[in-house]
Amino acid sequence: MFPLFEPVNGFIIYTFWLTIALCFFAFLWMLKKLSVRFWYDYIVFNKNVLWFTLWVFFFSRLFYVIGRWHDLKYIKNPLEFFIMSDYNFSLAWAIFWFLLVLSIILKIRKEKLNKYIDWITISFFFVLFIGFIWSIFWWQVYWKETFYWIEILYSHPFSPVPFQVPVFPLPIVYSILFFILFSVSYISSMYVHIKWLIWYIWLIIMSSIFIIFEFFSWKYDIFRDSIWINLMQIFSILFIGFCTYRLFLVFNENESKEQTILN
Repeated sequence: MFPLFEPVNGFIIYTFWLTIALCFFAFLWMLKKLSVRFWYDYIVFNKNVLWFTLWVFFFSRLFYVIGRWHDLKYIKNPLEFFIMSDYNFSLAWAIFWFLLVLSIILKIRKEKLNKYIDWITISFFFVLFIGFIWSIFWWQVYWKETFYWIEILYSHPFSPVPFQVPVFPLPIVYSILFFILFSVSYISSMYVHIKWLIWYIWLIIMSSIFIIFEFFSWKYDIFRDSIWINLMQIFSILFIGFCTYRLFLVFNENESKEQTILN
């Protein structure tokens, strides 16, 4: 695999950071595109992009270090916290802090999350399938040894994958699933009238995908060392509970109203 390449002598490009940059601009591009389609106020993200970036980056990295505390507790130089060799963030905590910052901003604007949930969900699915394709290059996601004839050998000297044999590329599975989820959610956005209703269901499906396929991941964290599930699965279970609760509120709010779900 290719965690880094050097197009010019002394100038090193890390595929991890290239992916982060690509996903960042792809997310903003999709938000901008959908803001025109859904008549949303893009300024919600445009004016606060620095806050989203700083909080998501810092805390997703922080909680990744906590999750891998057995291996990373020996970090002595604070600079190693940001310029790391393991190419990893915590996706679960990145989602959590993004939603937390968004909730604070919407609270200040006196707006509800339901108004923006479809906009965010489609854009997030779009970024997920892109990110998982690129994660093949820098090993953040990998399966254990299998024999399906499509395995990949992680033979790079910097690879943290603990296998000397080809392993199944779990990122491909995730990428295909999230591409399907993105496509279906994007198409359904043209026909769904009560938009926030269907988007919470898509988020529940997303969380279920993580719960199921993380059992096939061969990565360990502080939680999986102690119990049989990892941080991403714990977060997904809690996220399903959150989405279910929001769905309950949606049904209660619309119980006395005559609304049609499909146009």
